[in-house]
Amino acid sequence: MVVSKYIGETEKNLGLVFDIAAEREWILFFDEADALFGTRTAATNAHDRYANQEVSYLLQRIEDCRSLMILATNLRSNIDDAFFRRFQMAIGFARPDAAQRERIWRGLLADVPLAGDVDIADLARRHDLVGGSITNVARHAAITAMRRGADRVGTDDLHQAVARELRKEGRTT
Repeated sequence: MVVSKYIGETEKNLGLVFDIAAEREWILFFDEADALFGTRTAATNAHDRYANQEVSYLLQRIEDCRSLMILATNLRSNIDDAFFRRFQMAIGFARPDAAQRERIWRGLLADVPLAGDVDIADLARRHDLVGGSITNVARHAAITAMRRGADRVGTDDLHQAVARELRKEGRTT
């Protein structure tokens, strides 16, 4: 783990990562980058000052870094603008459209026995979900079918799983 709850440990761990990356010519990949590359805030307490100090340290290390760095986030707005000024490129990925969602559904359900009433194209048209959410729905629907002793995933299983996923996202449709 790079991030630590102990003061100074995160910077120490980051320093080690950047030093080794430079020495070994690594590619650095930061998933959920918004957690580490967050925006600085007005320091109203010691925690804020420490968090801002971590961001400043990371900005300095990035400035000197010669390794390829790749950051992934679905919360771009939570990353401090100062980081973006140091990046040579930022690539955004739009939400999948209905045709792309259908391909995702078909890929995920290719090896899943489906009941005859399942209409994948309809699922893709009706539900604006990203790939990770579709994966969650497919898994939950399969578990639901298995729990009820069915040998096939049916439309009701999928619709229940979609409703569950939408609730997790704070949506209803």
